[in-house]
Amino acid sequence: MSSDTLNEIIEKSDNIVFFGGAGVSTESGIPDFRSPDGLYAMKYKFPPETMVSSSFFYSNTADFYEFYKEKMQYPNASPNKAHLKLAELEKAGKLKAVITQNVDGLHQMAGSVTVMELHGSAHRNYCIKCNNFYDLEHIINSDGVPLCECGDVVKPDVVLFGEGLDDDVVSNTARFISKADVLIVGGTSLGVYPAAGLIDYYRGRKLILINKTETPMNYKADIVFTGAIGEILGEVNL
Repeated sequence: MSSDTLNEIIEKSDNIVFFGGAGVSTESGIPDFRSPDGLYAMKYKFPPETMVSSSFFYSNTADFYEFYKEKMQYPNASPNKAHLKLAELEKAGKLKAVITQNVDGLHQMAGSVTVMELHGSAHRNYCIKCNNFYDLEHIINSDGVPLCECGDVVKPDVVLFGEGLDDDVVSNTARFISKADVLIVGGTSLGVYPAAGLIDYYRGRKLILINKTETPMNYKADIVFTGAIGEILGEVNL
């Protein structure tokens, strides 16, 4: 499918919602989880999916942070063409919301304002005892396990395996998707639930999928683009 078709759809709509996953940030140098060279394909002391679970955080906090700091922290990453184009579309009044499964904050860095962070943000961190807030720098600069001034452990405000999504974020996400004229789903294999199930709220007639590989929802899409999302969205002209 040509970028001209995508241009035409975007030109005619002012109620677009974007739903994205890890593939949106791979072009910024942040690895995803499930691709052949993603985190799940690498060998560690514990399986990566175990190390990003809530139970592992509380039972093996030092091992959690060793993995988290090395493989899930990219403070020098910059927004790519996809992040920048989405921010441009929002500024132009066409995009109503970005819904992301990523925790890297690159959408906000690119200039997006209405961002639903389904899995939280690495830029927010809280003491598990007194709830004091700490930024990303505190995590990066800490020696071993980040501690609060009260002496207890600081936990990233990210949704780990075994934890539920935030109810307010879910309800707002469902509202945006259900009211959208155009839903663009990009950079996600749509294999992570319950987040992936939220696109079922879409009732419009322009479901656009952009991904490097096939997804379980390809058969439902009106248009499918196969390739790097930054390259595809980067060709959109307003």
